[in-house]
Amino acid sequence: MQTLTIVYIIIAGIAALLLALFQYIYKSKLKSNLRYSLIVLRIIAIFGILLLLINPKFESKTYYDEKPTLVVAVDNSESVAYLGQDSTANSVLEALNSNSELNQRFNIQRYGFGKSVNNLDSLNFKDGQSNISQALKQLGEVYANTKAPIVMLTDGNQTYGSDYSYISKSVKQPIYPIILGDSTVYADLSIKQLNVNRYVYLKNRFPVEIITNYNGTATVNTELNIWSGNTVVYRKAIQFDASKTSEVISTTLVANSVGVKTYRVELVPLSSEKNTVNNTKNFGVEVIDQKTNIALVSERLHPDLGALKKSIETNEQRSVSIIKPKDYLSKINDFQLVILHQPNNSFNSVLSEVFRQKLNTFIITGATTDWSLLNNSQTFFKQAITNQTEDFQPSLNRNYGTFIIDNLDFEDYPPLESEFGNLEFLVPNDVILTKVVNGIDTRQSMLSTLEVGNTKHALLSGEGLWRWRAQSYLDTDSFNDFDNFMGKLVQYLSSNKKRNRIDIDYKSFYNGNDDVIISAQYFNKNFEFDDSAALTIILKNKANDSTREVPLLLNNGHYNVDLSGIASGSYDFTVKHNTESIAASGSFEILEYNVEQQFLNADIEKLQSLANNSFGKAYFHDSTPDLINNLLADSRYQTIQKSIKNIVPLIDWKYLLGLIALSLFAEWFIRKYNGLI
Repeated sequence: MQTLTIVYIIIAGIAALLLALFQYIYKSKLKSNLRYSLIVLRIIAIFGILLLLINPKFESKTYYDEKPTLVVAVDNSESVAYLGQDSTANSVLEALNSNSELNQRFNIQRYGFGKSVNNLDSLNFKDGQSNISQALKQLGEVYANTKAPIVMLTDGNQTYGSDYSYISKSVKQPIYPIILGDSTVYADLSIKQLNVNRYVYLKNRFPVEIITNYNGTATVNTELNIWSGNTVVYRKAIQFDASKTSEVISTTLVANSVGVKTYRVELVPLSSEKNTVNNTKNFGVEVIDQKTNIALVSERLHPDLGALKKSIETNEQRSVSIIKPKDYLSKINDFQLVILHQPNNSFNSVLSEVFRQKLNTFIITGATTDWSLLNNSQTFFKQAITNQTEDFQPSLNRNYGTFIIDNLDFEDYPPLESEFGNLEFLVPNDVILTKVVNGIDTRQSMLSTLEVGNTKHALLSGEGLWRWRAQSYLDTDSFNDFDNFMGKLVQYLSSNKKRNRIDIDYKSFYNGNDDVIISAQYFNKNFEFDDSAALTIILKNKANDSTREVPLLLNNGHYNVDLSGIASGSYDFTVKHNTESIAASGSFEILEYNVEQQFLNADIEKLQSLANNSFGKAYFHDSTPDLINNLLADSRYQTIQKSIKNIVPLIDWKYLLGLIALSLFAEWFIRKYNGLI
């Protein structure tokens, strides 16, 4: 309490005393001892009222004990069960849960993880992939501001994500792996990695690279076979020994027919081999008979050109050629799509010929665009010419319905530079991105698509696309999001197919353990997206003709169905509207492969490295009591006494108000009873 407040309280006490004495001593005719009681009651009332006016504040402290948190994360992936460690994991978890000293010392939080992290309700060891690095990263973020050692029950076999052995630099918590498995080395052959292009072209030879591994010390002989159906299309004898434990086999195969072609790579197993699942791996390729050639026409060098070329060519069905306007006209028939980058006066003849031949275009404008030429070359849009530029940030139109756009978050993407002024479309257009200035959405188009007759066009107002591709990598450690977005735009522009009222998005084949997600959009008769439709997918297994129906669920502007977990094989499917006779069909194939069954041992070395780098320690499952004792004895994990300081103003103290009222009432009652009123 401040000194000035104490002075005010003393003054209030003196004032209350003087006022009471003045009334009952100096001016009062009452001479009995009753007046002393009235003086006391009056002092209490006046002093209480003055205290409320002063309203002093009092501090109070509450003390409590805060136990450290012990995070227990259990690997719930299939590899644990495949190695026969599922019962071991359950018994270790039970030992941790039932230890009274551990529960008294720590606040234990339990999680299960596979591809993602969840609160631990029960263990089934059926997750198709395991991402140890992501699990550690998320737990580290949750408990970043407290001392929370992490006990991780796992075999250390990660099938998804970045290397976890160095994740301790970002987790900042001691990590104690409990190794589910043993260190016994078995003789084992495996196909470690298989590299092949997803798309190949008819009548071409395509490369296949196979990395084979051997664990063991004896000299062994085996044979590598590549099967297409029941036919061996490639065969090679291989020998391994203690000094030669790996070999890379490269070959080429011929694509003879169009469609999805599946192959099986097999290493002939050893007679004593314990795990033969990892001796076989399937792969598929989609054979196409045509490649989309795209002309990227630009008069000057710009970083956007390289970003566009790399982004579009991530799909091997597409090839981008960067050419000058003067060279394009002689090769105009070689391309299915033309991208016009910042047209200026050198594009005069190019623009005339492109629109005369009714070619599909993707026009990208920027600071050096000649808008006078561009306005006069076509009748689709007009830009007000101000000779001033502005930086605009993008905002995604979630209701865009021409084709399916993944849920990209453009909010943190850098701005693009473009012409300042109103852009007017003279034909119907669909806006993908709008311009945002200083956080205000102008509702002006930054990126739009339009269809005129049998031609398709896109207009992007802004240069600096290379920054968007870089931002995509910063956000997700991958260019995939931006590249997929650009790929779908190019796919739409390079095709002259008419729009369907149901548009479906899927892959021709999926590798085992991939997420099998099919997306669809439904449009009404005016080709406006309808978010109230009831869509169903009918899935048919070609092998046994069995069918199943699954509803599609609306999610951020398109309908999704997740078919992950269905058996490998070939499938036909139809997405239909439940009340209208509208449907769209397709087919895909799921290749048989279980990544969680490729392991023979726990990854002991990497788990020990993880523990050492985080100042923890690795334990085998039979050393769980030692782990418990070490956690209890570690001085880093002490219960901390903390305090909470509360500052309470006197005006909040209801008892004082009651005391004032009671004293005034008592004074009135005494005076009334004695006939003094």
